[in-house]
Amino acid sequence: MKATTRPRTVPAVAGGPHYQALDRLATLVAVVDAGGAIRYANNALEDAVGLSRRSLAGLPLADWFTEPNLLQNAVSGANSHEYAVIRYDAWLVRLNNEPLPVHVVLAKTEHGGELVVELLPLEQQTRQEREQRLLEQAHANKELIRNLAHEIKNPLGGIRGAAQLLQLEPDARELAEYAQVIIHEADRLQALVDRLLAPHRRARVVDDVNIHEVCERVRALVLAEFPRGLRVQRDYDPSIPEFRGDREQLIQAVLNLAQNAAQALRARIAAGDAEIVLRSRVLRQVTFGRQRYRLALELHVIDNGPGVPEAIKDRIFYPLVSGREGGCGLGLTLAQTIVQQHHGLIECDSAPGRTDFKLLIPLP
Repeated sequence: MKATTRPRTVPAVAGGPHYQALDRLATLVAVVDAGGAIRYANNALEDAVGLSRRSLAGLPLADWFTEPNLLQNAVSGANSHEYAVIRYDAWLVRLNNEPLPVHVVLAKTEHGGELVVELLPLEQQTRQEREQRLLEQAHANKELIRNLAHEIKNPLGGIRGAAQLLQLEPDARELAEYAQVIIHEADRLQALVDRLLAPHRRARVVDDVNIHEVCERVRALVLAEFPRGLRVQRDYDPSIPEFRGDREQLIQAVLNLAQNAAQALRARIAAGDAEIVLRSRVLRQVTFGRQRYRLALELHVIDNGPGVPEAIKDRIFYPLVSGREGGCGLGLTLAQTIVQQHHGLIECDSAPGRTDFKLLIPLP
């Protein structure tokens, strides 16, 4: 690579306080001088290219692209005040890795002779947009559920009370059976509303959580419900540390995912070849929810079922959306809510023969 063969002058100062704030960003950022030489590279950029900022300091940033002339032209344009902000797509060179497609944003700073270059990985940008949609969807679901519950609960109480009074009327004995149906259905709707509100109403009990204890509890519950025809495989990373969380709520979240998988596997359970895999891993220097974390838990619930129906793939975390007949469509919504209360999120990747629900939670 050109950058390793050019002579360079390393700046005396690798960066001041105004540079160090860039390390808190998930975006890849470099500060370059008027000639395009790197003055500072944040942590995210160090990780991406595979070199420390000390090694990068003084190197031409353009040499870290497959087409260096694009950045050179952008730097020249910014210095000549032709453009306030310059954007284009490029490929970032990485040591021991394939080039990374990025969206480049270059702008002048308030410090004379400095330019800030942001590099947004296109894959990461797409993922961040998807995660942002999930977070916005969860917030909208929360408001919808609260408003819906309020609108339903009061009329339900009136309907049930009127049906009970109807049962007591001596002249309406022949209507008692119908009144009982009304009471039963009102109670069913009340239970549905209570389930919708459960994650928002219950106070969290925060303690140290071992995710593998959570997984073992879920595994035991699923196998008790489906003792034949289903294997629940373990694939654990024993190095995962404990973290602060609500153990019972996390059990409920993972159980909802596992039960959802088991329900989708009924045909394969009958055939005797159904399988669910609980897989845990540690992620390092990972970004999700538009935040960067040093460590994060990645827990997969994988099944070999038919996959999520195409018609609802983009809506599976919406309340009351279900892919099976008789499903209430609350399990995934509640699981997503619980995980987001732990500053994480759940993603889904599904195709016929393999559905993978991935749970991400920050680790200390």
